[in-house]
Amino acid sequence: MRMRSAIVMAPLAAVLVAAASPASAQLLAERNISLAAARALADASMACARQNGYDVTVAVVDRHGNLKLLMKGDQANPHNPELARRKAYTARTYGVTTMEFRNRTRGTDLEGQRELTDIIPLGGGVPIIVGNERVGGLGLSGAPDQEGDDKCAHEALKAAAAQLK
Repeated sequence: MRMRSAIVMAPLAAVLVAAASPASAQLLAERNISLAAARALADASMACARQNGYDVTVAVVDRHGNLKLLMKGDQANPHNPELARRKAYTARTYGVTTMEFRNRTRGTDLEGQRELTDIIPLGGGVPIIVGNERVGGLGLSGAPDQEGDDKCAHEALKAAAAQLK
């Protein structure tokens, strides 16, 4: 009797295993920000900040929101690294600048999004988009105002455009 149930169960097990792994399963090919491109963005951000007379911290996150590069200015404040990282993460997550995120979530039914872990509605973060793909985010913190951080983030994207192809 045991032998007979084993013979019946074996084909059933094979069918279940085949159904669990689709024949069309394939690997994903993802584009992501390289360390060289992250460094080019950080260097351009720092140069812009120096030209404007302030010391900043720059963070670059990859397509998954993980920190790729963090560059802290010599005189940057201790809270700047965390703010820069969160700005980069927010821009990557939502695919818009953090200034736009700040404005579109203020006083609306979207305001609850501000409460998510690592999200911050402060200017200075921009998404890094290549073609139609978000491959990362760039965040700056340390300018005297959010507009200063935002300005240098945008200038850095322009300066490093050749690296982002």
